[in-house]
Amino acid sequence: MPIYEYRCESCGFQKEHLQKMSDPQLTTCPECNKESYSKQLSAAGFQLKGSGWYATDFKGGSKPAASPPCQTGEGSCSSCVAN
Repeated sequence: MPIYEYRCESCGFQKEHLQKMSDPQLTTCPECNKESYSKQLSAAGFQLKGSGWYATDFKGGSKPAASPPCQTGEGSCSSCVAN
């Protein structure tokens, strides 16, 4: 469920409310009981936690595979060329 931020235009009271998207918008201020409580436009705040793909994937480079040793002995691989 999303968290919505509300503010009263009369008294300045501000509070976050956890609501379903289908719930009606709050209009009565819980502090002064006036009908001037309105939803504010704010950035969504969330944090991904746990051991899901977002916490483990792409967190470090993978090491390139080692080249296989020279099987022919003809000096065509990098280890034979170095000798």
